[in-house]
Amino acid sequence: MLLIPLKIGASNRVVAYTVHEPPEISLDPAERAEQLTFVKDGISWAALFFAPIWLLAKRFWLALLVYVVVAIALGGGLTLLELGQSWGVLAYLGLNLFVALEADSIQRWSLDRKGWHMIGSVSGATTRECERRFFERWLAEEVR
Repeated sequence: MLLIPLKIGASNRVVAYTVHEPPEISLDPAERAEQLTFVKDGISWAALFFAPIWLLAKRFWLALLVYVVVAIALGGGLTLLELGQSWGVLAYLGLNLFVALEADSIQRWSLDRKGWHMIGSVSGATTRECERRFFERWLAEEVR
């Protein structure tokens, strides 16, 4: 039997990011590094509870338009089916859950529409570790 020692209070959490750069890139590696955007994979808790406000704050206009159209269609459908308010609450929670689970994809899609390119992905125990790992690898490739 293999025993694996466990640290009390240790976290096995892994954070993953995709890294994107704008269409017009600088030749200077330091300036180019400042322009990079890290998009975290995973659920967005803010989008779960405040999806339309989150979409508005992030300036995802097209996604917000789709959200409003779907919300209106849900409301209309629930009214036509004469379902109670509890079904409406569940339907809107489901819509917000969908937005929260797809928040990272919405952000990547928005960047892609603006001409940004995904140049890599990285994972680690913390955000700081992810950034360090990415830039160590990226700078080694830039020097070549």
